[in-house]
Amino acid sequence: MLNFIIRRTLLIVPMLIGISLITFVIAHLAPGDPTSIRYGLNPEVSQSARAKLKEMYGLDKPIIVQFGLWLKRIAMLDFGNSFIDDRPVIHKIAERLPATLLLNIAALFVIYILAIPIGISSAVKANSKYDRVMTIILFAGYATPSFWFALLLIWFFGFNLGWFPISGMRPWYVEYFTFFESIKDLLWRLVLPVATTSLLSLANLSRYMRSSMLEVLRQDYIRTARAKGLSEYLVVYKHALKNALLPIVTIASMILPALLSGSFIIETIFGWPGMGRLGYESIMNYDYPTTMGVVIIATFLTLLGLLIADITYAIVDPRIRYE
Repeated sequence: MLNFIIRRTLLIVPMLIGISLITFVIAHLAPGDPTSIRYGLNPEVSQSARAKLKEMYGLDKPIIVQFGLWLKRIAMLDFGNSFIDDRPVIHKIAERLPATLLLNIAALFVIYILAIPIGISSAVKANSKYDRVMTIILFAGYATPSFWFALLLIWFFGFNLGWFPISGMRPWYVEYFTFFESIKDLLWRLVLPVATTSLLSLANLSRYMRSSMLEVLRQDYIRTARAKGLSEYLVVYKHALKNALLPIVTIASMILPALLSGSFIIETIFGWPGMGRLGYESIMNYDYPTTMGVVIIATFLTLLGLLIADITYAIVDPRIRYE
């Protein structure tokens, strides 16, 4: 077990380097550069001034050389400064990361608190009218684009009904709130972004839970438990549920990357001041250091989530031994 954890941890380094290289090359091959954002079509800015700016940022060097210099700084935990406001990238990410973590943790909580009961009830009532209705709803949720669903929620619950705020994490007048009023306002503003973020993974996890539970309920030891006269509650929740949850632990490793990648869209639509929105803004402004900083942090969190999922799976299933 310890050897497995060490190997998996060491593998994070080359994977980070590989993903960073791909992102770095794609970002620099995209049309445009920071000088076009800084100076635009201003005719008063000479080509020599633009060339000096590229030289100052090191953009006049070959891409592989630029990546090597960036990698050298990253090894020293130096993410560089933003091309837009010259602030340290690590400070900008540190300001935005808590908002992203809050949104994704809340979404994970909603996903699991709803998906597991839905999957269990659908499996127990397999092929019933309830199961068919839930299947239609879940497949519709799985097929619904998150950006369209976000706009639909904003239009219906934000504009038409006016129940929830449609943008931002906190209002400008939050300083006048008491502590409990601030918490209430924050939870209220989380409803629409969390609902949108949870949609796809909730539908996916519910179907996995149903399939896993159905497979367990067909096992011989479940028939034996029922033959002994145990109540259906004990059969389902004491004997079947524990084994049915094992694949769900593995599925968790796929949910985290989906949530982090979806943050770029969801946070932008809802004006949520998180790392995803920062990444989108940096991409649009050719802010290479900030873009790479967001990518490296998001990638690290994703790989860390995969490692935790593997370790958790080994803990909950004692039959598994990693050589």
